Amino acid sequence: MTSIAGVVQTDTKEETLRNIVDEYADTLKDAPWILALRSGSTVSFVKLKEQMDEWRLANTSLGLECGDRVGLLIFDPLVFAATFVSLICSGIWVAPLDPNLSYASGPRLDDRARNLDLRAIVSDRAAPALSRSAWINVSAKSLAVTGELQRGHHPEGSDGGVILATSGTSGTPKVTALPSAQLLCAAQLVAHHSGLTTSDRGFNPLPLWHINAEVVAVLASLVAGASLVIDDGFHRTDFWPLIDRLEVTWINAVPAIISRLVEIRPGESVPARIRFIRSASAPLSTAVLDEFEHATGIQVVESYGMTEAASQICANPVDGLRKPGSVGPAVGVEVRVIPDSNVAESGMLHAGVGNVQVKGPSVIRSYEGHGYEDRFDAQGWLETGDLGYLDEDGYLFLVGRSDDVINRSGEKIFPREIEDVILGVQGVDFAAVVGEADETFGQVPIAYVQLDGLSSSTSPADFAQRAAEIENALVLSVARTRRPARLLIVENMPIHATGKVQKNRLDAKDLKVLFEKEL
Repeated sequence: MTSIAGVVQTDTKEETLRNIVDEYADTLKDAPWILALRSGSTVSFVKLKEQMDEWRLANTSLGLECGDRVGLLIFDPLVFAATFVSLICSGIWVAPLDPNLSYASGPRLDDRARNLDLRAIVSDRAAPALSRSAWINVSAKSLAVTGELQRGHHPEGSDGGVILATSGTSGTPKVTALPSAQLLCAAQLVAHHSGLTTSDRGFNPLPLWHINAEVVAVLASLVAGASLVIDDGFHRTDFWPLIDRLEVTWINAVPAIISRLVEIRPGESVPARIRFIRSASAPLSTAVLDEFEHATGIQVVESYGMTEAASQICANPVDGLRKPGSVGPAVGVEVRVIPDSNVAESGMLHAGVGNVQVKGPSVIRSYEGHGYEDRFDAQGWLETGDLGYLDEDGYLFLVGRSDDVINRSGEKIFPREIEDVILGVQGVDFAAVVGEADETFGQVPIAYVQLDGLSSSTSPADFAQRAAEIENALVLSVARTRRPARLLIVENMPIHATGKVQKNRLDAKDLKVLFEKEL
């Protein structure tokens, strides 16, 4: 039987991001909307409206039209947030680009601009010498174009939106277009679910070129009239004193950040005003969750989202029943689990495991281009690629990706069930389990681990001791046939900026293995 959870919630009030900015500029005026964690610089609601109006006037002189696409390659998080909202509100479609990747300069940047059909790139840095893309510099006192605007034009509508690209398993980029109405819908759902008000102040260290930070942090704070502290990344030094000084009430995080905040350092105290810390992007070990909540007194809100849904799909309640290990019930969208005979076999974590599908007002109905039409059915259900099950209360439990399942002699093994055990061992920063070809069993699981405080100078005895601790945990919690065949301790795991382990890079030649053990 197909399991379905979630009730579509829509706001009948006609609203746009532009109207919201206008309203808060009138009512909240000079109250801060965005604050820089370390410099103290701010962008007020009035300043945001001024920048939005400046962009609307500048579009004509720059040669931009409503519906045009521009890349956003901005290093300063305050400049990014204000420009991001201003461009969308002025009818432009923005394509946020990661400034830390190699395509941030030269020919690869031009390739990305062509693939996304960008007319220009907006940046707070000077144009790279090797780039042929048109450049609009936002750090100058007046906006100016360097180079010739490209002729590509997409008449998606006059309200603007976001263009995001992710790589599929075939290597063909999946391009997702999210109009401002969908972004606003998702932001309102997040703000309502989190209970955000004008008294709240969030903290976001996550990359602003990713949908999570853009909607869950930037836009949700905006629609609630709340303020948001942002930084260029997560820095553990003086974290709690800075959070206290800036009167933060909630934190937008990923498991890698939460695990680093478990230990309260000498002289530190956790501010009592923090209502919750939100966890997304990657699975959070229940052991780490329990340890964090015990150490800090802050409740963890596990959630689940994806770019195609404009961020949030499910989330545990801020005030209500939270289930460790679950990403919570659907919020404003519908979620269903379709049974799959390929995974419904003995040894599964739960009898109801199947393919997770979603649909709703914030979920796209198609990708751009061709090649992924089979991800959608006629009713608009999107195949997420995740495997999971719904419990009797409609809470979703994810067990892995459909393409990550390891087939050991017909027995299906979900990497997450092993990863959760390893992540529960003290001192483990990251863990990833992948399948490796085996002549006898077809596939066997292999575990990659990064440990805190260990490096190439660590003694073999220390490595052996830590490996034994991991092995003991696996023996106690995982059936013998489902345990990893080998354990590899590596110096640095390939980690995406959003905190996910990039499993497709675990076999890279530059991955430095510090210790290896047959299990």
